[in-house]
Amino acid sequence: MAALDAVVDRLCCPVCRGSLRPDGRRLLCPAGHAFDIARQGYVNLVGGHRRHHGDDARMVTARERFLGAGHYGPLSSTLAELAAAHAPADDGIVVDLAGGTGHHLSAVLDASPHRYGLCVEASTHALRRAAKVHPRAAAIGADVWAPLPVRSGAAAVVLSVFGPRDVGEIERILGPWGVVVVATPLPGHLAELGRLVGGIGIDPRKPERLAASFRRFERLALHQVTRRIALGHGDVHAAMAMGPSARHLTDDDLARAIARIPEPVDVTVAVDVSVHRSQRH
Repeated sequence: MAALDAVVDRLCCPVCRGSLRPDGRRLLCPAGHAFDIARQGYVNLVGGHRRHHGDDARMVTARERFLGAGHYGPLSSTLAELAAAHAPADDGIVVDLAGGTGHHLSAVLDASPHRYGLCVEASTHALRRAAKVHPRAAAIGADVWAPLPVRSGAAAVVLSVFGPRDVGEIERILGPWGVVVVATPLPGHLAELGRLVGGIGIDPRKPERLAASFRRFERLALHQVTRRIALGHGDVHAAMAMGPSARHLTDDDLARAIARIPEPVDVTVAVDVSVHRSQRH
């Protein structure tokens, strides 16, 4: 609750856009709209009908297992280093869009000890974990394709790691000289698993589409995180079950496919991490 209390003045009511304040186990706006705080510490700030429910329990558990094994450690470190290096000196928060369990946000906050963070996520299964991932991280339920329940100019850093993003909303919530740090998988990312197990591949036009979406921003940095990792069958299962392929493959499908591949299997991690600042400043 301490982190939520610390960032509540950066939030706004998703219904009327008014300010929010703590009121016992809920957040309340002047118009009387109230939002209950879950016992795990997160709060759902969804105005109206929920269009997206995010990852299910199976996907969130798989993601927590895979990330917890350290396979994306260099990616988390790169995100943290770039955020700390390029963020303005003000007290703006770090907003992690579609932040899942808050794994990468936690690393960024460790590298920026004066900042608080906010994980914005649709999945209640992920929010239960994100609310407890770091003492300076709060978590709210929201749809990243809808107007965010975040005040204009509240963020010093916006993180977007492998997730959907509304660039217009990112630009709105960034404060003066704020930056967005984006992680985008390259076509070779985990490609061996696609060939061996099946599933959905990476769109080769992703870098092109990213550049087009951030055309009003100046790119400040671009780093590639590339490495080879050796995965046992359990990690292969987690890698496949945590991503979009999980919506098309059952656990039985995965188990049969994984049983046919060698153990361990060498897999490529290939991710672009870029930093952008709006040119309106």
